[in-house]
Amino acid sequence: MRTARLEAFSDGVFAIAATLLILNVSVVEGRPLAGDLLRIWPSYVAYAVSFVTIGIIWINHHTVMTQIGHVDRVFLMISVLFLTNIAFIPFPTRLLAEAFNHSDDLQAAAIAYGVTLTLTAILFNVLWRYAARGKRLLRADADPRTVDGIGRSYLPGPFLYLTATAVALLNPYVSAALYGALALFYVLESALFGSRR
Repeated sequence: MRTARLEAFSDGVFAIAATLLILNVSVVEGRPLAGDLLRIWPSYVAYAVSFVTIGIIWINHHTVMTQIGHVDRVFLMISVLFLTNIAFIPFPTRLLAEAFNHSDDLQAAAIAYGVTLTLTAILFNVLWRYAARGKRLLRADADPRTVDGIGRSYLPGPFLYLTATAVALLNPYVSAALYGALALFYVLESALFGSRR
């Protein structure tokens, strides 16, 4: 089976998830606008971190798909599970942004956000490793250095997100800051990995 339909579907899910993030940024009608625009600063930050995170995942997904020659039913099912998590990201993003104004809820929101991104990172690794194992779904001319580099660069993701999630048990503010730091790290890592290719 060729990859074109999967890529089109995946791009649609990524685009919708990224677009839905902006719906989390809103002011309350009837309140003074200037004060509300300042009060919702956590929504701006959550939007930016999640948009960049989704963008980096999309870039990495594109990198994976350039190495895939064909797909099978198992790969398609793993892709559906992976994309389920992508589509879900706007929900914990909203929870995290809103919880900054209600500190009692911040720990649960930070954990929900972290669990979502940890599962996404795990499924991304499963997706890639299923395709790359024994060159099962790779193009015949796939570059071995690129294939190896993808495997190495994606491996730490689940552990990094799991660590940031666990930190929420001690300090959800630090956990939220770590999610932002991870987005920045992956921007830099993706740029460096892309330039080496």
